[in-house]
Amino acid sequence: MRRLNRDTLCPALLALSLPAWSLADIARLDTVTVDGTRMERTLQDTPGAVSVVDGASAQQGQQHLQLDESLARVPGLYLQNRYNFAQNLRLSSRGFGARAPFGVRGLRVRVDGFPETLPDGQSQVDSIDLDSMARATVLRGPSSVLYGNATGGVVDIETFSGRTLDHDGELRLSGGSDGYRKAHLHTGGANERMHHYLGVTALNYDGYRDQSAVEKYLLNGRLGWMLDDQRELQLLLSAVDTPYAEDPGGLTRAQAHADRERAATMATRLDAGQKVDQQRLGVLYRDGALGDGVLQARAFVSRRHFDQQLPFPGSSLIDYQRLFYGAGVEYSHALSLFGLSHRYLIGIDADRQQDDRGRRSVDATGAVTGITANEDQTATSTGVFLQTDTTLSEHWTLSLGARADRIRLRIDDDLLSDGSDDSGEQKFNEGSYSAGLRWAVHPDHTLYATVSSAFETPTFTELANPSGAGGFNPDLAPQKALNREIGARGLLTDNLLYDLAVFSVRVKDEITPYELAGRTFYDNAARTRREGLELALQHFTTDTLTTTLAWTWAQYRFERFVDQQQGQDVQDKRMPGLPQHILFAEAAWRPHNGFFLIGDVRYASEVYAENTNETRIGSSTVVNARVGKRWQFTQQYVELHTGVNNLLDRDYYSNLRINANSDRAVEQRGYFEPAPGRTFYAGFTLGW
Repeated sequence: MRRLNRDTLCPALLALSLPAWSLADIARLDTVTVDGTRMERTLQDTPGAVSVVDGASAQQGQQHLQLDESLARVPGLYLQNRYNFAQNLRLSSRGFGARAPFGVRGLRVRVDGFPETLPDGQSQVDSIDLDSMARATVLRGPSSVLYGNATGGVVDIETFSGRTLDHDGELRLSGGSDGYRKAHLHTGGANERMHHYLGVTALNYDGYRDQSAVEKYLLNGRLGWMLDDQRELQLLLSAVDTPYAEDPGGLTRAQAHADRERAATMATRLDAGQKVDQQRLGVLYRDGALGDGVLQARAFVSRRHFDQQLPFPGSSLIDYQRLFYGAGVEYSHALSLFGLSHRYLIGIDADRQQDDRGRRSVDATGAVTGITANEDQTATSTGVFLQTDTTLSEHWTLSLGARADRIRLRIDDDLLSDGSDDSGEQKFNEGSYSAGLRWAVHPDHTLYATVSSAFETPTFTELANPSGAGGFNPDLAPQKALNREIGARGLLTDNLLYDLAVFSVRVKDEITPYELAGRTFYDNAARTRREGLELALQHFTTDTLTTTLAWTWAQYRFERFVDQQQGQDVQDKRMPGLPQHILFAEAAWRPHNGFFLIGDVRYASEVYAENTNETRIGSSTVVNARVGKRWQFTQQYVELHTGVNNLLDRDYYSNLRINANSDRAVEQRGYFEPAPGRTFYAGFTLGW
C-alpha cells in the first residue's frame, strides 16, 4: 500500500467526500479548489468545515431522485423527504433548516453561481438536474458573511460543461418499483474557444403511498466562449416542468401503523399536490487579468409559475407567478503590505423577487368557497462584502470577512373587500463577520479555528399575522447566530484520511413554527444552542476497496422558550425533528474491469415531533446496495446497473411534519410520512 505524502495530501483530502477513488486515482487528482467560499482556496487551506462531493462517483448506480442520495455522506447534514415531490427535499445543516414545513430554509443553495435561495430566505431545489451534477461543495457552518440571509450553511452545486465531460454524449434509461421510470440524455463538447452542454431528463414515478405520483421534466444547458486567453463568457439555461406532484399528507401514528401506503383522507379528497413551471437564463463573465486581479460577474432572470393544493380544507389553494432576477460582481487581488502577503476579495450582490400571489379557500369537497388573499409581494436584498487572507508565516494564515446586508420585504394587499388589509413592509439592516486561523502544523495535518456571526430574517410566509389583524406579525424578528468551531483534516496513517470539526452555535430569537386552525405561523424562541462533533473517515483498504464513514453527534436544545400554542415552558427540551446521532457508512469495491459493488448504511437516532417532546419517534437504520458493470468499446461504452433500497425492509419515516396540527390532541396530529419498504431498480446506459 503506497503512502500519501505531502504532495498528494491536498488532492487526497477530496477523497473524504469521494469514496469511489482508489489510491492510484487519488495520486492523479489535481489540487482541489473550493470556490463555494467565494475566495478560491485549496481544500487544505480552507479554515472551516467544508465537504466536496463528486457527482459521478457518489451517484454511481443510484436513482438520482433527490440530493440526499449524494449528500448523505456529508457530516452535519440531515436530509428527509425523498419521496414527497410536492413538499421537496428537507435539508438541515447543524440543525438549521429543520423547522421548514417543506423545502429548504435557513441554508443558501447555489447552482453554477446563481442563487436558488430567494431574497426572503426560501430555497427550492426542484429545478436541479441531478443527472447533470458534476460536484457539490457543502459549507456546513453559518454563511451570512458569504451570501447574506441564512444562519445555516451553503450547498453549492456545479453542473457539467462541455469541458468537464469525458465523452460526447450519453443516454440513460432506468425503472423500478412503485412505477419508477426515468430517462436522461445529454451531449456536449469543447474546442479551443467554445464549449457546450445540453441535458434533458424525464421522470415518472407512481410513488409508494397513495396520492404521491410525480411527472417531471428538466433541461440544463450551457454555452461558453473564450473571448481571449483570460476572458470568458458563459450563457446558462435551466428549466423545470412538473405537470403534477401529488402530496399524500401526514398520517397520525395509528393511521401509519394500520396502513403505511394510505394517504391522508383530505389529501386524496382534495387531490393535494402542486404544479410547477420555471425557467432561468443566466450569464457569467470572468476576466482573469484585470489589474493583475480576477473579476467575476453574474446576472440572471427566472420565471416561476406555481399552483398548490395543500392537504386540508380552508385557505389551502395557493398560486403565484414569480419573477426573480439579480446581479453580482466580485474582484479578487493579491498584494504585499507591511511585509506580509495578502489576498482580498470585494463584491456586491443585488437580487429582487416579485410574487403575484393568490390564496383561495376550499371546502371538504374541494369546491372553492372564496378568495382569501390576492397580494403583490416584493423582496429585495443588497449586500456588500469583503474577505481577506493574510499569510502570517509559512504555517499560519489569518482569514477575515465582513458583510453588510439590507433586506426589504413588502406586501401590497389587493383584496380589501372584506375590510381587512394585509399590506405591510419590513426592512432589515444586518451585518455579519467571520475570523478564521489556519495552522499547517505538519505536512499531513492542518488545524483551524473560526468564529462567525449570521442572521436569518423571517420569510413572507413566516411573517403572517396570527392575530388576524392583518399586515405583518409585528413581534417576529430575525434570528441571530454566533458560531464557533475548531477542526482538523489530514492523514492519520498510510491509508486513512480524516476530517474532524467540533462546533458550538448560540442562536437568539430562533424562529419556530406552530399551527393554528390548519395554518402554520411562527414566533421567536428566545434562545437555542447547538453543539456537536462532525467526523469523516476514509480508509483505502486496498487499491480497489474504499470504506467511508461520516458521523455526527449533536445536541440541539431550547435554552429559553415558552411554546405559546401549547402553553408550556420547553426550556432544555430537544429541538424537534433532529436526531442526536447520524451515521453514514459505505463500502465501495471497484476492481479494474468496469465492475462496481457499493453498499451503504444510514442510521439516525430517535427524534421528537414537537417542541414539547411528547411524541418520540425511534431510531432508523436503512441499508442500500447497488451493483453494475461497464463495457468499454472503441468509441462507445455500455453500462448495466441494479440496486435495492431498504434492503432489510425496515419500517421508517421518510419525513416528519414537525409541530403539525398543534391545535389537536397529540394522538390526532398528522406528523408521519412513511417511507417505502424494500424496493428495486435497474438501469441501462449507452455512451459515445
